[in-house]
Formats: sequence, C-alpha cells, structure tokens
Amino acid sequence: MTDDSHRSRPPSVGGAPTDRGARPSPAAFRLFVTARAVSRFGDGLVPVALSAGLVLTGHGISSVSYALGAWTAAFGGFVLLGGVLTDRFSPRRTMVFADVLRVLAAGLLAVAFGHGDPALWLVYALSAVGGLGAALFQPGIAGTIAAIATDVQRANAVVRSAESLMTIAGPGVAALLVAAVGAAGLYAVDAASFGLSALCLYLTREGPQPRGHGKSLLRDLVEGWREFRRRRWLWAVIAIWTGYSLTVLGPMVPLQNVLLTQTHGATALGVIMAVFGAGSAAGGLLALRTRPRRPLASGTVALSGVSVHLLALSMDAPLPVLGVAVFAGGAGLMYWIVMWSTALQTHIPPHAISRLSAYEMAGSVLPLAGGRVLAGPADAWLSARAALLLCALLNCAVMAALFAVPAIRRLPNADGGSARYQR
Repeated sequence: MTDDSHRSRPPSVGGAPTDRGARPSPAAFRLFVTARAVSRFGDGLVPVALSAGLVLTGHGISSVSYALGAWTAAFGGFVLLGGVLTDRFSPRRTMVFADVLRVLAAGLLAVAFGHGDPALWLVYALSAVGGLGAALFQPGIAGTIAAIATDVQRANAVVRSAESLMTIAGPGVAALLVAAVGAAGLYAVDAASFGLSALCLYLTREGPQPRGHGKSLLRDLVEGWREFRRRRWLWAVIAIWTGYSLTVLGPMVPLQNVLLTQTHGATALGVIMAVFGAGSAAGGLLALRTRPRRPLASGTVALSGVSVHLLALSMDAPLPVLGVAVFAGGAGLMYWIVMWSTALQTHIPPHAISRLSAYEMAGSVLPLAGGRVLAGPADAWLSARAALLLCALLNCAVMAALFAVPAIRRLPNADGGSARYQR
C-alpha cells in the first residue's frame, strides 16, 4: 500500500486544510498559544524547585538527577502509547487529561515539600507521573496546530517563539522566588500553570476529532509503525536526529555549562543562556517571514549556526563574540524546529499524525538524555573544549547526511495543501 490514497483528499481553503475539519478560529489558536506558554513557564520552575527541595536539604546532586531521570524514563517509555491514545480519543481530550495528571503530580509535590523533607521514593514517583503526563500531552501538539491554524508554518513559529521566551522566563522567576516560597511554592505555581493550560485547551473546543483506530491499542501501534515506515523522509530524519541528539545536542549543554562556569562564572552562563533563548526567538521570527520551497533543506542550512556556536565555545572566544555565536546557534536550531514541525503537520494525514509525532519524540528525547550522560566521559577523555570541537564537526556531518537523502532534500513545502502526505 502506498500513500496515493491520501493524495485524493481535497485541497485547503484559505490555508486551512478541509480534511482536518472546519475553518479554525483565531480565538482557538490564541488559547492554544497561551496553554503552551504557561506550561513551558511551569516546566522552567522544576529544576530550581528540585534543587531547592533536595540539594539544600542535604540529599545531594544525585537525587536531582534521579528525579529528572524518572521523568525522562516515564516520558520515553510511554510517549508511543500517548500517540496511540491521542489519535484514538482526540488530542484535545488527551491533552486536557494529561494536564490534569500533571496538576495532581505537581500539587502533591508542593504538599510534600511544604510538610518538610519528603521521602525520595515519593519525589521520584511523582516526577515519573509528571513524565507520564508529558508523554500523553506532547503527541497531540502537532495535530492540534495543524487543525486550528490557518497558516501552519507561521503558527509553529509563533508557538515556538512563545515557548522559547517562557523557557527563559521560568528559571529566572524561579531564581527570584525560591528564597521566598521555597520548593513548595514553586511546585504550587507549576501546578497552577498546568491547570491554566488545561482550562485553555478545554475552552478551544476545536481540533482533530477521534478516529477510532482499530480494535486494540497494539493494533493502532502497529498501524502507526507501518505509516512511519512508508515515509522515507520521516524515518530518515528521525534516524539521523537520533544520532545527532546522542552525539551533539545531548553533550553540548552540560559541556557548555561546565566550561562557561569554570571560565567566566555563573553570571556569564546565565547571560549566555538568555542570549541563546533570544536567538531561538529570533529564529522563530525569521520563520514567520520566510516561505522556503524546500523547508527541510532550508532548515538544514540553518543548522550551520549550531556549528558556529560550538566552534566559538571550543576556541575560547571572547564573551561578545561568543554571544553572537550562541545567538546564531539558537536561531538556527529554532528555524530547523519550525521547518521540521511544519513538515510533520502538513505531510502526514490527520489520522496518524499523533502516533508518528510520538515516534519522532521517542527518537529524540531518550538519545538526548543519553548524550547528556556522555558529556562526563567526553570531558574526562578529551577535555571540554576538544569535545565541543568534535561536536561542531559532527554537526557538519549531520548536515551533510540530511542533504544526502533526496527524500529530505527535495521535500516540498505543503503548507496550504499543494503537495500533502508525502512518502
């Protein structure tokens, strides 16, 4: 079976694909952007809350690592199931349920830390519940944006830019509040952010409808795997990105943070992280203004900014030069993310988008966690600067690999329905 059965679907009208439901309303999109922004803000509080609640009570850095690891393991272990459930019950229902689950997890952590020093098993278990909630939530994002936006690429740029700004704001606000409210207060704010997200999503009352796939979850999962294998551009990007997350994106952040802290101090690290966030927002804004005929090819070129970022770190560039390079890295990576997200949402049919998005997440999140673990041995064997130089070279190799696959390089821009559902 090929994808030709999908190509007979009617084209879009005014940029909104007619096979995805009624014409979306701007109000629904604004509610969705608000939901994503407040969720990202709440996510940014968690590392500070964990550090305040565990390290400052004498548990050590390893306890924070195990809590974050429990979140990551639950996310990676259940994200494929999240994709199946999202396609079966609709993204909106599944995402609201996931937010409610995360409200409970964060709320219980707020209560636990409010009563003193909670048992570590409880912190790990509730962190895992939060990861489960994220696994159920994330696969629905792609299908929802495609259904409620009249211009999918611009919608992705707006959503990603808002998320980038909140990723900067969350840790900054947490650092200001932690002394006054402690871990309990931060987790209470985190719970409130998920509650507001659930309310916004509930009020949208738009998005893909449930399709009732198969007779069992296993059958839905197998069908999703078949849809995944049919699209050469999709599985090729995910295969390459799995290696990229493991060898470049994963080690990059810990190596950068250690190197900058040791060389320039924690304040400089905070400034550089803010500059990277500003670059990410700029990349999103650039994606608002451009409409490349070959989005993945264009996004691949933008990844050269990551090599500039890594090279500046490895060469101990002065802080002003490093700031420019880091800005370029953030912009390039975000531009790729917008192009990739748009390709997913415009080339995959609605009945399979959540499951196929789940495969993409599974192929990036778990290797990313593994890559962060590799940062320690890389620093010990090569030194941080040599390891970052190697990452820069590997980034170039990844760009070459993406360009080498014709299905990736030639994938057309289908936003608007001109070439939808490509293999």
